[in-house]
Amino acid sequence: MQKLEIYQSLWGMQLRNPQRLERSDEEAFALVAEAGFDGMCVDPSVEEIPENLQRRALFERHDLGCMVNAFPNAADDMQPLLSFGMDMNACMVNVISGVMPIKPEDAVSVVRRWIDEANVANMPLLFETHRDGLLNDLYFTLQLMELVPEMRLCADLSHFVVDRELRTPVTQRDQNYIHSVLERSDCFQGRIANREQVQIQIDFPQHRPWVEIFKGWWKDGMRLWRQRNDDDATLVFLCELGPPPYAITDANQNELSDRWLESLQIRDWVRQIWSELELEPG
Repeated sequence: MQKLEIYQSLWGMQLRNPQRLERSDEEAFALVAEAGFDGMCVDPSVEEIPENLQRRALFERHDLGCMVNAFPNAADDMQPLLSFGMDMNACMVNVISGVMPIKPEDAVSVVRRWIDEANVANMPLLFETHRDGLLNDLYFTLQLMELVPEMRLCADLSHFVVDRELRTPVTQRDQNYIHSVLERSDCFQGRIANREQVQIQIDFPQHRPWVEIFKGWWKDGMRLWRQRNDDDATLVFLCELGPPPYAITDANQNELSDRWLESLQIRDWVRQIWSELELEPG
């Protein structure tokens, strides 16, 4: 039977509020485990590998799976990041690449090199849709997808909504573009944007249209994933609500909403979507 696992981002557990004491890693891992998440995601560059290796005991102590959001800034960075993923027994390495050619065709060689290195390491490798990274732009991404059919994606669609300033209702053209991305996505990230803000408050009434759009995209993407994967496959959904400045703050640097409660709400939505998909014929 196919399985859904929902992870939380360690970065997303940071408070970054000068008026509040920052959570320790131990507090963050304990909170995530007690809330019933299946795993935690860490976000290293090569230089940050040693400090993240020290967190391995926390994963083991709290019985949490590990996902790696890797930040390679040079072509040679992938090997140590893949080795880190293997040392952490990670379910995947998800790439937010600092190698950013202007032309899609100039990215083909490094993408294929990294895919080959991951295949040798037997580590699932995805490329995340992310601003200020290789897949900064929806149109660039669509072109690179054609050039490298074997490239698999992690869909953080919030970046494309802001990148293209998508409007509501989303046009059929843009829906088709998003559908193409979902067809290639093997992991999904839980953040909701509008055309001007990458992370909006999910319970504000003015944001309801975008909440429904994103829930629809997640359902479409998860349905496509279920259709093309084996019966024993596991889908990872990552809740990744970032701290300030991702999270909007007031004049006193207090956030406008509670990101931890929003993560729990997104987790519950995704579980409900999965349950609905299990009841669909076929």
